[in-house]
Amino acid sequence: MACQGNPTLPVMAMRVVFPADYFQVRRPDEAFADQAAAFAARGWNVSALDEQGMFRPALLPGETVLYRGWMLDSAGYRAFVDAVEGAGARVLTSLDAYLAAHHLPRWAPLLADVTPKTMCFTDLSDLPEQLAALGWDGFFVKDFVKSLKTGPGSRITRPGQIGELLERMAQFRGQIEGGVCVRRVEELDPASEERFFVREGQTFRADGSAVPEVVRVVAGRVPSPFFSVDVARRADGACGWWKSGTGKCRTWWAGRPSSSWPSGMVGRADQRGRVPALEGFCMLC
Repeated sequence: MACQGNPTLPVMAMRVVFPADYFQVRRPDEAFADQAAAFAARGWNVSALDEQGMFRPALLPGETVLYRGWMLDSAGYRAFVDAVEGAGARVLTSLDAYLAAHHLPRWAPLLADVTPKTMCFTDLSDLPEQLAALGWDGFFVKDFVKSLKTGPGSRITRPGQIGELLERMAQFRGQIEGGVCVRRVEELDPASEERFFVREGQTFRADGSAVPEVVRVVAGRVPSPFFSVDVARRADGACGWWKSGTGKCRTWWAGRPSSSWPSGMVGRADQRGRVPALEGFCMLC
């Protein structure tokens, strides 16, 4: 069976790895079962990774490995890379490339003209005073990766509220990863938010139509082989609000089934599990 896609492209043996189900460790977690089946249906090799770092089925030497699963912090992704390399395989996205899209301080300076004003702090000892010096009317607070989704959320209006917010973040998220990032609040139209994906500089939209110019701008600046781009319009109609992700987490396309992706984004594998190198990955990190 010939490899599908552009026959002139180099091919690589590829495998997608999902977190293992807690009770049935040979199977992907139930949350990702549909996605695992979708990859398998296209001829990809699929494995589950348990909490002890064991792959089932085992990785094959020389394979290129993608991760689809729960969000990993830097230590967790480093452990994943070590496990893959220990099996004689390789990850498509290095730890450095992963963090380039995962940690906000890595990508925000590259996109200062298309994303809200952002300040990042690792010394939190005088954070209220530092926020007051900014002179902003509102603050959206997150660590290097995520905001707080519980209770009143991550938005505050006074610098003195930051201590209580960070306590809630540590309580509900279990940690504050890296440090604290504060973004100037801009009023957005929530109905306009849309997720796009970038693969080796190429941009993709769920329905296959043209992407906004801001997405193409972002695609050329972030040094990662695959990442997501979230765009929303401000209340004044301007399009330019943006946030990055590694593309590894559970959501594929907002409002679409987990087995959906744009044509050309995920290559179909041949009988040896090989796909064209420039067409053969999706939701990877």
